[in-house]
Amino acid sequence: HKPTYDTMRKSLEAMKAHCLNNGVTDISMPRIGCGLDGLDWSKVSAILGEVFEDTDIKITVYTL
Repeated sequence: HKPTYDTMRKSLEAMKAHCLNNGVTDISMPRIGCGLDGLDWSKVSAILGEVFEDTDIKITVYTL
């Protein structure tokens, strides 16, 4: 199934919890959900910022 903005937020919340519980301080990722899945990057980016705003986790987003 394709992601929705709600399932994207839930997935990122789970990623945040994993990072905090396991000492992960850096994440590198593509523009998740925005290729074939069809989500809008500006909305996904905003969700990403909201989810991780209260952490010191560094997030690097790359494009190919």
